[in-house]
Amino acid sequence: MGQQPNELTPGAGPWHRWGYELRQFREARRLSQRALARKALIDRSHLGRFERAERPVPRHAAVVLDQALDAADALVRGWDEAALQAPQDGSVIASRAETTTHGANVRSHGANSMGPLAAKGFEQAVSLGDDADTVVVPARIQGRILFVPVPRRVVLASGLAGLAATTVPATTAMADTELATMGSPFEHFAQLRRVIIQTDNLIGPRHVLPALQQHLASLSARRRAARGVDAMQLLALETRYEELAGWFAQDIGDERSAHGHTAKALDASHITGDSDLTAYILARKAQLALDTGHPADAFGLATAARRTARPGSRLEVIAVLHEAHAHAVLGEGREAHRAYETALALLGRADSDGVWGSWLDTAYVNTARARSLAALGAYEQAAADFDNAIAMLPPAYRRDRGVYLARAARAHAGTGNMSLAARIGAQAVGIAAETGSARIIHQLDHLDQALAPASGEDGVAEFRASLDRIVLHPA
Repeated sequence: MGQQPNELTPGAGPWHRWGYELRQFREARRLSQRALARKALIDRSHLGRFERAERPVPRHAAVVLDQALDAADALVRGWDEAALQAPQDGSVIASRAETTTHGANVRSHGANSMGPLAAKGFEQAVSLGDDADTVVVPARIQGRILFVPVPRRVVLASGLAGLAATTVPATTAMADTELATMGSPFEHFAQLRRVIIQTDNLIGPRHVLPALQQHLASLSARRRAARGVDAMQLLALETRYEELAGWFAQDIGDERSAHGHTAKALDASHITGDSDLTAYILARKAQLALDTGHPADAFGLATAARRTARPGSRLEVIAVLHEAHAHAVLGEGREAHRAYETALALLGRADSDGVWGSWLDTAYVNTARARSLAALGAYEQAAADFDNAIAMLPPAYRRDRGVYLARAARAHAGTGNMSLAARIGAQAVGIAAETGSARIIHQLDHLDQALAPASGEDGVAEFRASLDRIVLHPA
């Protein structure tokens, strides 16, 4: 007699057991595969293969399915157990360090986890749609806004065409003839990078990341064809491209790609032997760890960045700023304030030349401190500092204005001024819609939660409705 649909074969492997548990939860909720796929924004064919253990299951898929099925983390725990039990044979499902941004469900950092330091694992991770055209977009799932990979056709069908604008195209190396006829490749790619940064400031990374990826592939091909000093110069520039790609990926909510690009940049910086470059990328990794909810890792990375940076350089100031915010997120207020004072003192006598940290000034430090004040619950001072920062920000920094507005709105909500918070938040929603910045949307999600109890106050309902219009809503 054949196996019945709801039976588990004796001796089945860990992923068969996980798939069986998934099916049991789905059927207990009286959902078809089609209905669950629609609710979780997962391709139906993938879901069926997950249940039959015919397809690798990314951890973020387990998280989204757990939430869609109201499984109280049972599927996530089962995934973690299966990942430990399954043989590591090259069909790695996804890094156990992969993050989710839902409440306390963040990347594990136990004794056997490297967290952001194990970023190479992210390059091996399998997305929800690696055999389909997908894009990472914000979606409201069980009241929170998460960034998840979704088939492009689903995004287009939702009417949110702007969210479907970014995909990482299939990159190809430059033809030999193109490589041979290019003039000064270093200056060419350096100028392209400057233009991309300027464009990002205006319209955000969702629209410029594909171009950056293509130029990165071309630069890599040119570097591999070069020798000697030329090759090392191009590798240093390629490192900057990788770091910038990591920043853009982070700002569209694709944390896996952000970790992968930043890890590549760190590896390449060691090859070049440029300690300034290494210190800068360590600081970026600290920033990425902070923004993805891992302040303890961030503090270690920031400390390493400070140790690597030249004493008296602006890179040292950058590292101390990340140390300061890590202290704040960890609830260490006294240490955070002391670190900001140290940063200001270092800035006062830091080198004034060079490309590293040219944007650093007292106003920047004060704005960074405002974010930490909010993390420590000092909302009144944080709100005042953010308001000052917004007034001083040049108009060309459109995306950054959205970040500041969203943080200011959250601080004002913390003071109890819900109407003002809603009005400021509504301005940030408009910029989030233009740029697709995950940093803005994450802050707006926190603001949305803070404003929920005050839905009857002036402007609050309007803000929440405007935010709902720029994110996907699973059926």
